[in-house]
Amino acid sequence: MAPAPLSPIKVGHIADVQELRKSKPTTIPERFVRDKTERPTLAPAPLSPNAIPIVDFSKLTKGNNDDEVHGEILKLATACEKWGFFQVINHEIELSLLESTENMAEQFFMLPLEEKQKYPMAPGTVQGYGQAFVFSEDQKLDWCNMFALGVEPQHIRNPKLWPTKPAKFSETIDVYSREVRKLCNNLLKYIAISLGLRQNVFAEMFGVAVQAIRMNYYPPCSRPDLVLGLSPHSDGSALTVLQQGKGNSIGLQILKDNSWVPVKPIPNALVINIGDTIEVLTNGKYKSVEHRAVTHKEKDRLSIVTFYAPSYEMELGPMQELMDENNPCKYRRYNHGEYSKHYVTNKLQGKKTLEFAKIQT
Repeated sequence: MAPAPLSPIKVGHIADVQELRKSKPTTIPERFVRDKTERPTLAPAPLSPNAIPIVDFSKLTKGNNDDEVHGEILKLATACEKWGFFQVINHEIELSLLESTENMAEQFFMLPLEEKQKYPMAPGTVQGYGQAFVFSEDQKLDWCNMFALGVEPQHIRNPKLWPTKPAKFSETIDVYSREVRKLCNNLLKYIAISLGLRQNVFAEMFGVAVQAIRMNYYPPCSRPDLVLGLSPHSDGSALTVLQQGKGNSIGLQILKDNSWVPVKPIPNALVINIGDTIEVLTNGKYKSVEHRAVTHKEKDRLSIVTFYAPSYEMELGPMQELMDENNPCKYRRYNHGEYSKHYVTNKLQGKKTLEFAKIQT
């Protein structure tokens, strides 16, 4: 039998990894092979689920007494300051909704390529199906297919990109996004309280918050030691909410004390991380953290990510309350829309995009 062809099937000018995987290539195409310095060291021990801070949302909202609420807010403060990542349990989003959203995403990725290509991600944009953040022919590609949609406010939606298959996809994503929006709004209140600020300070500052959803599908890879599922980056959002698919391989890794640490998901919990916007607003007290995704030899992985950020019209900068002689202003004031544009028109490179906002000393 003739060997399977190695030429990648293109989406735009980019190989579609699911199709590539079907052809069972004996070698990984060069565009996916990372330089030695970027390759993942495989199978570092995952942090036990309890190592990454766990915040019990029900204790914040319905604590039995002030001490319990205060204790949980302190946990949240430590999570934001020392980790930039935490897992939220008892988040009040119906588990059946998490499940149906995951099923919708999975069904979408399993559609024939021609169907998915009806919703192409145009170069330099981050909505549609394909790969985002690719700007040159020699840039290394992630071992991942993405499908992303702008959700709120209405004017950022591109109705042509909302698929008609699977049935009920749009409806499910809308309901899910409303619930996640509530969660983000509430978490930001408690993050404000943890900083000693008025609870509505972020809501007032953000205007009509921008919300987007991105589904990532990582097929198995015969050489997971050579590729990355998603390049290292911090998020440009204020908060990011990650739902990890059930029964998937561990793929998320965060940079902690200069080491890449795998995050083991807790069943039914959501992983929350601080984005660049909160780092700027808190003058660096709460930091966004670099993270990446790795692949697995036999298992695929699905994740659903929501990005929650201020309105593009807003002017942002460090808050007065979080600056003093010992903590001088580290970031300039800027328009959030300009920062977002800067973020989506540059390739993912650690925390490099945040240099846009830094005051160069």
